[in-house]
This record gives sequence, C-alpha cells and structure tokens, in this order.
Amino acid sequence: HHLLPFCLSSGFCMFVLSLVKKHYRLQFYMFGWTHVTLLIVVTQSHLIIHNLFEGMIWFIVPISCVICNDIMAYMFGFFFGRTPLIKLSPKKTWEGFIGGFFATVLFGLLLSYVMSGYRCFTCPVEFNNDTNSFTVDCEPSELFQLQEYNIPLVLQSVVGWKTVRMYPFQIHSIALSTFASLIGPFGGFFASGFKRAFKIKDFANTIPGHGGIMDRFDCQYLMATFVNVYIASFIRGPNPSKLIQQFLTLRPDQQLHIFNTLKAHLVDKGMLGSLEDA
Repeated sequence: HHLLPFCLSSGFCMFVLSLVKKHYRLQFYMFGWTHVTLLIVVTQSHLIIHNLFEGMIWFIVPISCVICNDIMAYMFGFFFGRTPLIKLSPKKTWEGFIGGFFATVLFGLLLSYVMSGYRCFTCPVEFNNDTNSFTVDCEPSELFQLQEYNIPLVLQSVVGWKTVRMYPFQIHSIALSTFASLIGPFGGFFASGFKRAFKIKDFANTIPGHGGIMDRFDCQYLMATFVNVYIASFIRGPNPSKLIQQFLTLRPDQQLHIFNTLKAHLVDKGMLGSLEDA
C-alpha cells in the first residue's frame, strides 16, 4: 500500500516535463497549493485512520474537544471579550481564549468518563484469525477501568473529599483538551494568515456564510498529529495479537528459532517449569 502511492511520484516527473516558458510562476504557484492541501488534508486523514484503530475514543474525544473549544471561546468572547488576542483574527479575545480553555478541560473530563464505560469506544480494532475479519471487542485495559486516586491536600479542604474514582483515560484527556485549547486555535490563526496572504476570505463557499469544508477544519488539522504522537509516546505498547500474526508469517525454521529462544528465556526466569507443573 505504501509502495503504490509512492509510484505516483511519477507525477513529479510529469510536472517538470509540463513546465512552459512564461508560465513557470503560475505552475509552481499551483504546485505549492497542491502540496499544502495534501499536507493539511491527506496527512491528517492518514493519522486519523491510525487513531481510529486504537479505539473510537481516541478520535471522538479530541475532535469533540476542538469543537467545544471553538464554541466556548466564541461564547466567552461574545459576552466577556474585551482584550484582543491576535491581529490575524481581530474578533478573538483573551477572555474567550482563557474561558474556552477551562470549559474544554471540563468537557473533556466529562465526555471521557461517559465514553470510557463502553467497549465499542475503548476497544482497538483487531484482526480475528478465526473469522478472518476485523473485530472491536476486548477486555477493557487498565486505561478504561475505574481506579481510586488521592486528592492533593490543598484541594481536600475545598472539595471535602480525600479520594476520587475516575478512569486513567480521564487524566490523558486533560492533555488532549489542553492541546485542543492552547495549540489547536493556532491552526485557525494559521489558516487566517494563509487566507490573508492570498487576499481571500474563505477557502470556498460550499457552506453559505461559513466558507468551505476546509474552513470548518482549520482548527482540527493539528489535532490528529498530536493524538498520533501522544499514543505512540505514552499509550501504545507491544500488541500480542500483532506479534503472533507476524510470527505466523515467518518461515518454519525462523518460527522454530524464535520458539527455542523464548523457551530458553522462560526457563532462565523459572517461569516455564511452573507452567509445566500447572
């Protein structure tokens, strides 16, 4: 699959061969537009698919946090906004930016609590060798099991509790909602600056009064990258089912070598004897 898209690089050769004198600037202008669009749309879509395979919750919560921040920043800015935030977007205010941050973090905690209780949202997509199909059914990992946490002494006097039961994923949702609130809006500012550079108001007019589809996702395109990096850095670990699939694709002599190596390792640890006795 990776090789097939790479073969499309022949389009680069076609572009060079199609260059026409006195039209170089226009052709490179359109070439740049094409690659910026691919970077914003295709790359993010690719990462979103990867996030979906880790579980629907890794897609819904980040996207919802960005939407919540966009709405709440507008609401706080509309009612309390006084201080301009950035010249690229004169209507954006510090009051809306800060209010949207706290509202988004709270929303992320509540949404994560609700979704963590459903396997259809938390289970990753895995390939079932028996049915030869993909399944979304599993025993919830520790990330989606209620655990008891001690509340810091400073907050105990305020809330009146010593402990609180919550899902570990809710702690991760704070990181997701924080990024959606502090860094996500800069995706919108980037799009605003990009449009101003070309003296256009919106990318298109597909949605009357709101611009095109790209205008609705200008704050989203950083989120997919962050979630993918976050999962790879702090969440994703060795997957036994994927290892077994790779193991079964090896040649018999390679499988036997791995088996003997694993057996020797388990014997050294004293685990194999206990398993045989059992």
